[in-house]
Amino acid sequence: MTEDKITRTLVFTVFTTVLSSFQFGYDLGVINAPQQIIVSHYRHVLDIPLDDRRAINNYTINSTDEMPTLPYPMNTTQDPWVKKESAASEGWVTMLWSLSVSSFAVGGMIASVFGGWLGDKLGRIKAMLVANILSLTGALLMGCSKLGPSHIFIISGRAVSGLYSGLISGLVPMYIGEIAPTTLRGALGTIHQLAIVMGILISQIVGLEFILGNPDRWHIMLGLSAGRAILQSLLLFFCPESPRYLYIKLEKEVKAKKSLKRLRGCDDVNKDMIEIRKEKEEASSGQKVSMIQLFTTSSYRQPLLVALMLHMAQQLSGINAIFYYSTGIFQSAGIRQPVYATIGVGAVNTVFTALSVVLVEKAGRRSLLLIGMSGMFFCAIVMSVGLILLNKLAWMSYVSMTAIFLFVSFFEIGPGPIPWFMVAEFFGQGPRPAALALASFSNWFCNFITGLCFPYIEFQKPKESPLKKSQQNSKRRRVAHPKGQKVL
Repeated sequence: MTEDKITRTLVFTVFTTVLSSFQFGYDLGVINAPQQIIVSHYRHVLDIPLDDRRAINNYTINSTDEMPTLPYPMNTTQDPWVKKESAASEGWVTMLWSLSVSSFAVGGMIASVFGGWLGDKLGRIKAMLVANILSLTGALLMGCSKLGPSHIFIISGRAVSGLYSGLISGLVPMYIGEIAPTTLRGALGTIHQLAIVMGILISQIVGLEFILGNPDRWHIMLGLSAGRAILQSLLLFFCPESPRYLYIKLEKEVKAKKSLKRLRGCDDVNKDMIEIRKEKEEASSGQKVSMIQLFTTSSYRQPLLVALMLHMAQQLSGINAIFYYSTGIFQSAGIRQPVYATIGVGAVNTVFTALSVVLVEKAGRRSLLLIGMSGMFFCAIVMSVGLILLNKLAWMSYVSMTAIFLFVSFFEIGPGPIPWFMVAEFFGQGPRPAALALASFSNWFCNFITGLCFPYIEFQKPKESPLKKSQQNSKRRRVAHPKGQKVL
């Protein structure tokens, strides 16, 4: 028997497969940088003007120039109905923006249940080809958003892209796990998460104003994923089908051996065939377990609860709030160039995910999870304290930024990549599909809750300090009563 090794066919196949994971990450992060541009475009399409009073106040607060002399005092008090109309307009725009972000998770939540079923029905390769139709459709909808009602195109395009990401979030780890040698399965399994964070980083880079993150080209950035869908569809024709799928599901031993020989780069594949035959015997002897049986059977209940908690903890930690809204968070924290800080988060994210590829087989799953979760806990406290004290201590902006960077680092050491392949290790062949579907659904559901609710939390402005409020009122009075005009 030959030792497990990495071959060119295996590298090519894993690379082609994780292009889907890259797209998943790109769609997660692409909505972040152009937030203000898209919101402004929504206002333009829906004919919702910016609150005139707020624009004047921003001018007086941020500008050192005097306003033009006015013949009469300016009335800075709005009528109650004007305030209500302005608040309703703001609420409408906020709701559309939160739907633009969270509709991606809605699509993923729905499709995540069907990823394993589609892979068994069509095969792993054909299932990914079909999924690319959804990716292409979503990209075209978002790419054309500037030509029509942008809010409808973006929300529907994000939802369709979410359907694609929901399917591949089950297909990609399953396919990589089936083609990887036993000793490399953990390391290759983390490539899925590495490709996701690389997609997030690239989306942040192309979101720079001088590249695509500007009022003229933001729609191109949203539709750019169409090129990846076409490229991967072409490359998939040269990838071997999963030998486990060929032997266990289709009972085609000759084709399974042929696929293994391509992947292993040698003719001796007896070691892998023995493992696959054993897995088929386990699948034949064990009954297929439904989702309800996972909860009612005591032997499945504990590992299922652990699997669900791992995925819920991953999302409810708030990590996707950072990926979705980090530009706004850094802006609230007083960072002058929030877009570059967001790119810094993506870079840190990528480096520590690459580090987890090396550590996962050496340090162990449980140790990395505990270290990562503990670090995130303390970083979240420091981050919150920094944001609360920002109005009193200017240097707290750097404390908050550092805490965010460390928060992301600890996430990628363990809580980010490990839950995706640990669920498959908890269960045998019989209950595994149902367990994976439930875990993936819980992950996407918590993703949706985070994406939908965070804008309402973010847009709640803290109360101004009395000193700052007094300074602003003084500036407003100087604008309302220019020099030389008597104040009654």
